[in-house]
Amino acid sequence: MITVGSVPQLRRGVRLSFDHVRETHVLLFPEGVLVPNTTAAAVLELCDGSRTVTDITEVLGKRFTGVREQDVLDVLARLGERRVVAWT
Repeated sequence: MITVGSVPQLRRGVRLSFDHVRETHVLLFPEGVLVPNTTAAAVLELCDGSRTVTDITEVLGKRFTGVREQDVLDVLARLGERRVVAWT
C-alpha cells in the first residue's frame, strides 16, 4: 500500500523524456510508450527514489496551487498499476 511516506521511483527500464516533435513528455518502458498528462509528468519528474510522497507534494505545491497529497497518491497508484513506478 502506498502511503505519504512511500518513496517512488521509476522501475528499471522506464525512462521519462521530452518528445520535442510532439512537445510533450513521454514515458518509455519495455512494453510500450505512455504519454502522461501534465500532472503525471510533473510527479514522474520527482520520482527519483529519494523523495517521499510528502516531499513530492511539497515541491509541486511550490510550482502549482492546490496540490494535495491524496492527488499525488492517486497519480502514483495509477502509475503503479501500469507497472512503471516502484516503491523503495
